[in-house]
Amino acid sequence: MVQIESTLTCPRCGHRSTEQMPTDACRFYYACKGCGETLKPLPGDCCVFCSYGTVPCPPVQASQRRDQCR
Repeated sequence: MVQIESTLTCPRCGHRSTEQMPTDACRFYYACKGCGETLKPLPGDCCVFCSYGTVPCPPVQASQRRDQCR
């Protein structure tokens, strides 16, 4: 079953925030609620959830491949 919640951790300040992920698209930007840093996907990842989340985005979960969203 695909999970739609993931906890993002800011690499700058360490702030953690649980967010709902879109089920049909990737999220390319996220503004940290702790420090305001704009998070972007790391090279090779399709979205911020795959880079900084506890759970990868739904399209990646469904395919079990990190390159699904590219």
